[in-house]
Amino acid sequence: MINKLTLIGVGLIGGSFALALREAGLVREVVGVGRSAENLSAALGMYVIDAYAEAAQAVQGADVVLLAVPVGQMGAMMSAIAPYLAPNTIVTDVGSTKQDVVALARANLSQHLTHFVPGHPIAGAEQSGVKAARGDLFRERNVVLTPLPETNPAAKELIAQLWQSCGAKVSEMAPALHDEVFAAVSHLPHLLAFGLVDYIAAQPNAEALFGFAASGFRDFTRIAGSSPEMWRDICLANRDALLQQLAGYEAELARIKQLIERGDSAALAQLFVAARDARQKHLKH
Repeated sequence: MINKLTLIGVGLIGGSFALALREAGLVREVVGVGRSAENLSAALGMYVIDAYAEAAQAVQGADVVLLAVPVGQMGAMMSAIAPYLAPNTIVTDVGSTKQDVVALARANLSQHLTHFVPGHPIAGAEQSGVKAARGDLFRERNVVLTPLPETNPAAKELIAQLWQSCGAKVSEMAPALHDEVFAAVSHLPHLLAFGLVDYIAAQPNAEALFGFAASGFRDFTRIAGSSPEMWRDICLANRDALLQQLAGYEAELARIKQLIERGDSAALAQLFVAARDARQKHLKH
């Protein structure tokens, strides 16, 4: 049982975390911190939070502090709360990049590293804000923890148990490996979706193109409805790994372009079959 949970960032992820813990009967009080009074009021009305306050006040006496802000804001927020954290308060985050978050924690939470547990829930939706939050968001979803060498095992275990109580499957990974993996399977696909929509929108006949777009286009570009601020910060925070994946994808596109230019139907079919079979083998849903 957590007596007090502080959400710094009361949006889709933070709000869903609080709702899931409430449904599991594991939290007594939730205090929110956010920039939008409208969003915080909505969170009160949805019983996501019990109250809201400025960050310095909100973290005092908290058992767990969840940092659910864009990674570009992590450093400033860590610095703001550091003087007010109790020695046993556990701080965790939900950032989609981990090496930069760890570096920011070392710079801004240097006296609290034993109780810092970096994390990344692999769940989300194209909508953002607390109104999109739901208690089952993390059910059967992966959550990756990237604990530091200094992280207290009991603190790590508590955060793992909380995510498991939300229905998630918890695993551990080194921060560098995390960023390499998710540059390929998360950050690159989001970048491609944003890029395709931007490309189509810039066409002279964009209205007609969007008007005839069917389920394939909608499925591929769904994630371009995600938070621009968040994904801007992710791309810049993980730029080295993302640029490496972009270079590899550009090479793949160049290869496909050559096959089309040559009219090489056999090679195109072979590529498509291999891709289809790989997807069916590795992606169960």
